[in-house]
Amino acid sequence: MNSAFDAATIPARAEVAITVALEVGRETARFRRDSDPGTLTVENKGLQDFVTIADRKAEQAIHEGLLSHFPDDSFMGEESGGQSGKGGTWVVDPIDGTTNYIRGFRHWGVSIAFVVGGKVEIGVVYDAAGDKVFHAVRGGGAFKDGIPVHAAATADPANALVILGHSRKTSFDDHLALSRRLHERGMDYRRMGAAAIDLVRVAEGAADLYYERHLNAWDMLAGALIAEEAGAVVAMPPVDRLLAQGGPVIAHSPGLAGEFAFILDIEGL
Repeated sequence: MNSAFDAATIPARAEVAITVALEVGRETARFRRDSDPGTLTVENKGLQDFVTIADRKAEQAIHEGLLSHFPDDSFMGEESGGQSGKGGTWVVDPIDGTTNYIRGFRHWGVSIAFVVGGKVEIGVVYDAAGDKVFHAVRGGGAFKDGIPVHAAATADPANALVILGHSRKTSFDDHLALSRRLHERGMDYRRMGAAAIDLVRVAEGAADLYYERHLNAWDMLAGALIAEEAGAVVAMPPVDRLLAQGGPVIAHSPGLAGEFAFILDIEGL
């Protein structure tokens, strides 16, 4: 950890981040419920305006909520940008799973990570589907509304449930080939469209794998720490590289390490 940073302040930061994630998550869900359904159809040209307003409102509320307590911290958000700082940086996605949010599919969330010295020290994710907050502090375990969560003990691939992400930045043919390979091993699979939530599904043992070839740092850092602290095997490039250019993330149940080793080889991790 950065020598200039006081590690004793980490628990206080985590508590503030949990409170902010819950408040902003609930307000963002309320904003969606209270909006005129007629303005949210996919054909309506006002759709992007709605998304922009919701994202910006949420990110501004997170920024104010965090930096009002820790004004010397840096802030990097999906909407407002920003750069990492030596004293510690909040890396935030105000609405992860924007398309799901727009359509009323409640697989979306709020992702808040705190990074110091190239390591994620705090991860907080608001899960809209259950109105719950997942969190982890490095070395302290993973929790869902304060109750410990753990990765699944699945060892038989025929019992595995996997979640695969995909973006248009990567090859769809590769995505199909991977899906086929996992299907042939007897695994059931999903594509849900919200990386932070997909990662906490691995953390709580609801899924056995989450993998996506390219994500931005704000999509993955909080969920990756929560999954790791829950006992999942997590692999991703160095944090500084992710902050600069994004990259892949893999999180899986430890008992299936042999099944998923080939993905680590694909990514060179």
